[in-house]
Amino acid sequence: MTADGMLAEAGLPSDMIKKVKEFRTKYDCDEDDRIPSPDHIYYGPEVWKRAVAALLSGENLLLTGPKATGKNVLADCLAFVFGRPQWNVSFHANVDAAYLIGTDTYDGQKVVFRPGPVYECAMHGGFGVLDEINMAKNEAMAVLHSTLDFRRIIDVPGYERIHVSPAARFVGTMNYGYAGTRELNEALVSRFAVLSMPLIEKADLKKLIDASYPGINSDIESQFIELFYELQDKASHSEVSERSVDLRGMLDSLKLVQNGLSLGEALRMTIVDKSFDTYEEQLIHDVIKARIPEELTSKEVFG
Repeated sequence: MTADGMLAEAGLPSDMIKKVKEFRTKYDCDEDDRIPSPDHIYYGPEVWKRAVAALLSGENLLLTGPKATGKNVLADCLAFVFGRPQWNVSFHANVDAAYLIGTDTYDGQKVVFRPGPVYECAMHGGFGVLDEINMAKNEAMAVLHSTLDFRRIIDVPGYERIHVSPAARFVGTMNYGYAGTRELNEALVSRFAVLSMPLIEKADLKKLIDASYPGINSDIESQFIELFYELQDKASHSEVSERSVDLRGMLDSLKLVQNGLSLGEALRMTIVDKSFDTYEEQLIHDVIKARIPEELTSKEVFG
């Protein structure tokens, strides 16, 4: 799918599509190999509209919400339709300012500056994805304040100050309540437009499956969709962990079926066995078995 095709599929207003195309024309890309090619499109016109409006307005974007709401899929799709190279930072407790901005290193002859992903993104006008941003230490994020706010600069001690490209945007993602996460401080949150990601609608999930796996049996697809929402409901009531609410895993199971596994075997690998708890594994397995015959093969799933 082309960028223009994805914009049309996203259901955006025509004037907004025009502005995105003008953005692509205005800002050249010198890192074409870093423009993502999404495997899936994000479906949800209201979310698309809010996200695109924020980025066109020069805002950085913070995508919040539970697992399986498509935060990273949307981030990839946004970089794709805007035609921007993408840099990804997966935060954890050991990510520090030097990793984000850059550090001195010895190249065998002299000490040189090795830029970090935030520096590269700022220089090349990219879209920087700050994944699981609420797992970062506050002191690591503090160095980004001048990058994310109206100043749009990066000061590297011992080197020249650089100005963030006007094409650069930063998209943060965060889940709630996971081990190692923390509340974001007010100073950081104020530098983002915040978009709360809803659970995908059934109609949009059907579109996603149809686009990814054309020819899937409609009855099996219907049960597949209901299975996702049943697992999500059980997770919301703490009957199972959120590991089972894995939309990416469910979609991947269909790929495994195409390559020779039965649907039961595929779902065990991509959903059931991710629990790592014997009781929960059996519970999830029973939920799947009640909806989908385990022995279904590629011929029966796809016709």
